[in-house]
Amino acid sequence: MDSPTSILWQPPPDRIARCELTRFAQMARLHHGAPAATGDATQDYLQLHAWSVRERATFWSAMWDHASVLGERGRRVLRDGDRMPGARWFEDAHLNYAENLLIGDDAQIALIARDEGGARRVMSRAQLRKAVGAIAAGFASVGIGPGDVVAGFVGNTAEAVIAMLATAWLGATWTSSSPEFGATAVIERFEQTGAKLLVATGGYRYGGKQFDCQQKLAQIIHGMPGLRALVLVGCKDTPAGAPATTRHWRELLEQRAASTPPPQRLPFNSPLFVLYSSGTTGKPKAIVHGAGGTLLQHRKEHLLHTDVRPGDRVFYYTTTGWMMWNWLVSALASQATIVLYDGSPTFPDNDALWRLAAEERINVFGTSPRFLAAMEKAGVRPRDTHDLSALRTILSTGSPLAANQFDYVYAAIAPDVQLASISGGTDIVSCFCLGVPWLPVRRGEIQGAGLGMGTDVVDGEDNPVVGERGELVCTAPFPSMPLGFLGDADGARYQKAYFARFPDTWHHGDYAIRTPQGGFIILGRSDAVLNPGGVRIGTAEIYRQVEQLPEILESLAIGQKHHDDERIVLFVRLPAGQQLDEVLEARIRKVIRTNASPRHVPERIVAVADLPRTMSGKLVELAVRDVVHGLPVSNREALANPEALELFRDLPQLRD
Repeated sequence: MDSPTSILWQPPPDRIARCELTRFAQMARLHHGAPAATGDATQDYLQLHAWSVRERATFWSAMWDHASVLGERGRRVLRDGDRMPGARWFEDAHLNYAENLLIGDDAQIALIARDEGGARRVMSRAQLRKAVGAIAAGFASVGIGPGDVVAGFVGNTAEAVIAMLATAWLGATWTSSSPEFGATAVIERFEQTGAKLLVATGGYRYGGKQFDCQQKLAQIIHGMPGLRALVLVGCKDTPAGAPATTRHWRELLEQRAASTPPPQRLPFNSPLFVLYSSGTTGKPKAIVHGAGGTLLQHRKEHLLHTDVRPGDRVFYYTTTGWMMWNWLVSALASQATIVLYDGSPTFPDNDALWRLAAEERINVFGTSPRFLAAMEKAGVRPRDTHDLSALRTILSTGSPLAANQFDYVYAAIAPDVQLASISGGTDIVSCFCLGVPWLPVRRGEIQGAGLGMGTDVVDGEDNPVVGERGELVCTAPFPSMPLGFLGDADGARYQKAYFARFPDTWHHGDYAIRTPQGGFIILGRSDAVLNPGGVRIGTAEIYRQVEQLPEILESLAIGQKHHDDERIVLFVRLPAGQQLDEVLEARIRKVIRTNASPRHVPERIVAVADLPRTMSGKLVELAVRDVVHGLPVSNREALANPEALELFRDLPQLRD
């Protein structure tokens, strides 16, 4: 039983009554045999969730109708519905992803694009449709259509959204990378797709500095042998090696002679996006996602789990190289206004995103645990300095959200928001567990499993466990499972990635706890689980404790092989001027021992100047572990700061 203090927020009755989840549940009970309401919100959600997994064909069919998906659904919803992989969804359906996102009144604001330099751009639905039509006509004029791939080397700008929607309008496939990626990292991704068209920027601004990408762009073009056409966004000069068919963005926008082609309504599983694994343990996997599964899953998550309403302003701090960008843009289908931000989240100061939230009256604000931790360490209290009265929901993903960060949000940002920690990934372009508008927010927990997702936690023998550590799995097929990996014709790599550990069950690779009330606590990646003395410990269990200390900016833990066993080594990054002395080491060990267990206490604590992370900000424990053990790190280009790895090589503190 939870103590009263573990519940940080309860949804008011009027908010529950008018939320989209309530409307859906009422419809499902009336027309589809969903369980009757009991009056207990937790029990009602658990029963609705169980029904949505058990009767998954009915659930996803009802979701299509409830979301008013544009397209032909057809009669067949699910074939081979117990096969995983192998289930077949909506085999008769035809739709177009972009057509579904471009609905709405002409005058309604579709997007607001801001950057760190102060520029602001607003586009109505009519203006967005016009721009997408013009760019789609330009893409079609160079031969882009179904089966082709368009790659974007672009920042989080209006042009990126327009280019993606134009690509989808034509039935082609979009893939993108943020311009801060190194040339090799971009080439390793794009070359797998055989992209025919590249949409590229000539530079970007970050942290008050301007970065020129002309030389990098020339390298990327050289590394894409299938490239047939190039569209330049904001480039003054044409890069070396550019294909003969090179056009400028403004030229395509202004050329209206060619009529906009009609939207291509293609089969449900037509490829829409190619996303990439982080690539920190090898060449990034190119993961193909289908148009129908992506649209239907995002519509479910926006409507039922995030309660996005027409006219809402939805923001997520992201880049075009992270799946949360795709997720954000899909909110257009809910007739929401998406808010884009291109630049550093802390330039010119720590208030940058909070000013954005206040000025744009943002209703749904998406961020990461790393950002929230930085705000807490800096003593930032947005509720004292900004009008955040429009804010209804805060989302967080990218790594586990520590319990003290829940406290920080309610104490320093907004006391009456739904704080929804969400967890899923690029692999499914969506979430396994996330927010539930009916349920309370409990300290340190994700509220519940996504509807239609057989999310569970199992022990090493595939037995479900509650209140115990185990592997996060999904026991039933769902529409946004990947279509496959590029270059994996027989599906062997796909099978190995998700189904080798537990046959017929998706193994996601997260170490987690399922709570008695149906919530989830993510403990870190299971391939980075520590194993001292045979006891499995999730790295997030240590981070939750250590990063409460004001002297610790962030931390990273690994298991180091030592005398036929494994010892825990904790690396900490400290504020300027702070030293790791015996007193601080003792405090670190005490807080871990007291709040976790003696087993969690590291044998070695080492201060480092920086911690390596991926482009989307995730710490890379495996790469650090490899460096400590003298092993090669196969793909440094996947890291935002690969030079940080050298800080862990041959450390004297780890030699004995």
